Amino acid sequence: MIDPKLLRTDPDRIKRSLQVRGESTNLVDDLVAADERRRALIASSEAMRAAQLELSRQVPKASADEKPALLARTRELAQQVKDASADAEAAKLTFDDLMLRLPNLVIDGVPTGGEDDLYVIETVGTPRDFAAEGFEPKDHLEIAEGLAAIDMDRGAKVSGARFYFLTGIGARLEIALLNLAMAKSAEWGFTPMIPPALVRPSAMEGTGFLGQAAEDVYYLERDDLYLVGTSEVALAAYHSEEILDAASLPRRYAAFSPCYRREAGSYGKDTKGIFRVHWFDKVEMFVYCDPADAEEWHAKLLGFEKEFIQLLEIPFQVLDVASGDLGLSAARKYDCYGYVPSQGRYRELTSTSNCTEFQARRLNIRMRDSDGVRPLATLNGTLCSMARPIIMLLENHQQADGSVYVPLALRPYLGTDVLRPGE
Repeated sequence: MIDPKLLRTDPDRIKRSLQVRGESTNLVDDLVAADERRRALIASSEAMRAAQLELSRQVPKASADEKPALLARTRELAQQVKDASADAEAAKLTFDDLMLRLPNLVIDGVPTGGEDDLYVIETVGTPRDFAAEGFEPKDHLEIAEGLAAIDMDRGAKVSGARFYFLTGIGARLEIALLNLAMAKSAEWGFTPMIPPALVRPSAMEGTGFLGQAAEDVYYLERDDLYLVGTSEVALAAYHSEEILDAASLPRRYAAFSPCYRREAGSYGKDTKGIFRVHWFDKVEMFVYCDPADAEEWHAKLLGFEKEFIQLLEIPFQVLDVASGDLGLSAARKYDCYGYVPSQGRYRELTSTSNCTEFQARRLNIRMRDSDGVRPLATLNGTLCSMARPIIMLLENHQQADGSVYVPLALRPYLGTDVLRPGE
């Protein structure tokens, strides 16, 4: 949620943000009208209540002849106050509903465009020349089947399409990635967390996942709970309805959790293997900080992601995500795309978003410093989403004999320098 004061002081700023997102600005006009109606009804209700109170004070002093008329007028005003309060509450609900539909303000300098506009700001590492090495790179599923690391058929048998089993070295590889990710995040000052994967509607709405992303969410109607698509949801709601002392900021958490996504809009996309699945595990970083420090922390989160990908020895690119491809909560987002040899292109691997005060306002999370109590900022960043790093590790480090080279950073957690078929 943005600061409601902006509607009255600078509605054009909000309209410009919506325009670069590729969205209609009509919502701003509707909000301004709803805000004016809400404030007018509140003022009217308060005026009626004041008149009712004044009339009530006159009743004890009135003569016997005057009292019946005064009492009748008091009852009449009481009903009017009740009706006006109901109108004001209805206007507030309309305003609040519209506010929840308004996305975060895009930070100045974010490149304009949509999902297909990829702004690469850095390339790290060089893809291998497999032709020069004398063999054609296999895709991750063929490699994994040779290693007995992934079982897609039984995943589909047990759970349906886009589900899988990690088996043998595949399971060990995820555990190794988890241990490396948690060790590095602790080294960077993050508190390790294992949050619930089921959350209340208020947590989903507060983080902005019941808007444009709602079609990808799993909902358990009987329990009125949602399966999270990222532990960002639970981590953001962790301090909901709280006031944090400024001296305790920044607060940094790194959470491991399963993630569930319907992938409702991805029919026909990436149907082979584990690139686009309904369930995967992930280590997510989350930061609460002073809004003045948010952009600095955004750069730090990106730096942590880059360092982790380099530890995996995967070539990658850093993208400044276009304004029209930002989620509801993000004011700016950087993605890291890892190289996939079988496809000859870079694919999304990690993401980090600066959500400024947006989620904190929706979840009523504030900070207290010498200037008083005010909203803080939240940021999130993927450290390791497990399935995609496994894909890129297998493909980038495959050898002609079907074995897979193990990066130095993972060797202590796997106990080997190479993965071989039949081991």
